Amino acid sequence: MEGSYSINSPSHNILTIIFLFTSFITLISAFEKTNVEFIRTSCGLTTYPKLCFNSLSIRAAAIQTSPKLLAQTALSVTLDTTRTTSSSMVKMSKVHGMTPREVAAMKDCIEVLCDSVYALQKSLEEMIRPGSKDSGLVMSDIQTWVSSALTDEDTCSEGFKDDPKMKSVVRGKIVNVAHLTSNALALINSLYASLSR
Repeated sequence: MEGSYSINSPSHNILTIIFLFTSFITLISAFEKTNVEFIRTSCGLTTYPKLCFNSLSIRAAAIQTSPKLLAQTALSVTLDTTRTTSSSMVKMSKVHGMTPREVAAMKDCIEVLCDSVYALQKSLEEMIRPGSKDSGLVMSDIQTWVSSALTDEDTCSEGFKDDPKMKSVVRGKIVNVAHLTSNALALINSLYASLSR
């Protein structure tokens, strides 16, 4: 019959595909919203929630709603930032015109950052290792290492009293690392608390 509508017609197939595609996009959007909300809520427990959310929300798809993946990702972001900051400090230490006091302060700062990188690397390796005989002991070790990685910004900036511009640059970089580390530690503590229940 002319003009009749068949469920096997091309227009019906296209409508079905559009419907399925729209449903799929809606479902993905709902999952992303849930993942982002989970990160926002979890970051509310940290000392620097805005920094926490900004540094982790872009990884919402990988984190999903897993407290362990959230803590791992926070550690990974902190480790990457600490490495980048350490490299930046090494480059800055080669700038000519620094006083002997500033050179010594920069060396101290680089040493502190190297120690932080080591502690964060150990923590991340331990956290991603599959299975453990005593997860409580492992989490306790991770908490200790991340705590030791908390960089004291005063150690890095106190030698730049005569150069306010350099002091401000160094302090800014170190404060960012210290805040990320603090946030990672808060998320690890939260994970540990949930595992201990």
